[in-house]
Amino acid sequence: MTSNTNTDTDTATDDTERDGTDIDPVTLEVLRNQLESVAEEMGQTLIRGAYSPNIKERRDCSTALFDADGRMIAQAEHIPVHLGAMPAAVEAVRERDPQPGDVFVLNDPFTGGTHLPDVTMVSPIAPGRDGSEGGDGGADDGDTGDEIVGYAVSRAHHADVGGMTPGSMPAGAQEIYQEGLRLPPTRLVEGGEPREDVRSLVLANVRNPGERKADLRAQQAANERAEDRLEALFAEHGRETVLEGFDAVIDYSRERITEEIAALPDGTYEATDVLEGDGVTDEDVEISVAVTIDGDRIDVDFAGTADQVAGNLNAPLSVATSAVYFVVRCITDPEIPPNHGCYEPVSVRAPEGTLLNPEPPAAVVGGNVETSQRVTDVVFTALAQAAPDRVPAQGQGTMNNLTVGARDGSFTYYETIGGGFGARPDRDGMDGVQVGMTNTLNTPVESLETEYPLRVERYALRDGSGGRGKFRGGLGLERTVTVEQPATVSLLTERRRHAPKGVAGGEDGATGENLIDGEPVPAKTTVDVDAGTTVTVRTPGGGGHGDPDERDERDDEGV
Repeated sequence: MTSNTNTDTDTATDDTERDGTDIDPVTLEVLRNQLESVAEEMGQTLIRGAYSPNIKERRDCSTALFDADGRMIAQAEHIPVHLGAMPAAVEAVRERDPQPGDVFVLNDPFTGGTHLPDVTMVSPIAPGRDGSEGGDGGADDGDTGDEIVGYAVSRAHHADVGGMTPGSMPAGAQEIYQEGLRLPPTRLVEGGEPREDVRSLVLANVRNPGERKADLRAQQAANERAEDRLEALFAEHGRETVLEGFDAVIDYSRERITEEIAALPDGTYEATDVLEGDGVTDEDVEISVAVTIDGDRIDVDFAGTADQVAGNLNAPLSVATSAVYFVVRCITDPEIPPNHGCYEPVSVRAPEGTLLNPEPPAAVVGGNVETSQRVTDVVFTALAQAAPDRVPAQGQGTMNNLTVGARDGSFTYYETIGGGFGARPDRDGMDGVQVGMTNTLNTPVESLETEYPLRVERYALRDGSGGRGKFRGGLGLERTVTVEQPATVSLLTERRRHAPKGVAGGEDGATGENLIDGEPVPAKTTVDVDAGTTVTVRTPGGGGHGDPDERDERDDEGV
């Protein structure tokens, strides 16, 4: 049996009826930028209001604006693995009969979420329900304050949501119950009134409840910002104009992306790659894909991918879909506004019960962060056959997840560590950056040492880790941290055995390595450590592009 994610199944009829809006190009461009600014302001509000370094410093969060039908209108350019999966969260909330004034919270990977640390907040938007809508646009629209016109959505990686280890990223989890508190779509606010019973239930099941409470409050403030900004747009342009603008920006993105896809050669392009074990065994886990380009549509089929695994590398289909969307945007014009129209011509399928469409109670925390990276790699490899000049060599292909926390809940540190970006057809890869499905910042050393009982001993580029080629792969990083009190360390990493591949004659990048007190440890491990223990993560370099003998020696000056 096969489950499908196809962005046009529920809206094709509506979109056909809505084509041909009367908005002139200038107004459309103004509205498009204003709607995107709503999502960006939501993100800024969340980052400024958060307490945990993981959100306020690393910016491991995303925000977006949806219309009343659950179509994405605008998104802030934050975390790729979050954004393609957000529509599933909105759809899960819409099935719960949301009302104006409600705020829903969820993290269940099998009901709209990705993995448990990513907590999503969805708020119906009904401008004017408190009588605040006004201006030229509101006067002639009648009493519409009870009408939901859209949804504000924020998703943030919380540093702990309970479970068997601090940080809720246990390497050895074999069922989702071990990974933390699981929340289906649940009203945190009902009709404008906070549900303190729900908030108390959540906070009773997490470490650092004060920090969690503050971060949830920051997400709620971000969603409230969206409603305020939308009210202002209604007052400026008129309600009907703004709602027509929702349709128009979707139509605009759809037209542009279909033109880009149609310019690619038709055909079916296949590729395979592997994950290096699932945290329970070290056996390779295969991911297979067949990408079919047919006119202005792309169909991505993961039939042939391994069955769901015992460990936590399983990834909900929404995560795989996010990875596919990301790759399609990379090989087309990344300037196309990212919204429902941009994703509508892309369908994604995976058989139920497999690695990319697991059935509960599968553990999934590593699927969001590591399996998503390999999906990105394998889809890039397939589409390189259709657009070789648009696809780089493989980057580090891992988020290098490092979690250090105290079992008494006194602190929880989480970090994804950058590495090498693959060399491109016309230039070297970037050094020490996030690759693929995340683009978080690093935690500054000063902040890390102030917030946690940790000391950074070394943070540097790994010389020679980028694959040689006409254009060199990006360099990986080395980070060594001393843990200054007893703690639990969890590592979820990849590319420790299979190096990032070079292309067109370029050499592979260096594999990564994890060490505790100087001794190598597995790519996926959880271990209790004493005070004074050092943890070192050496991240992979990117693959090279082209024959190394064709490299201009001047390109290596200063490297």
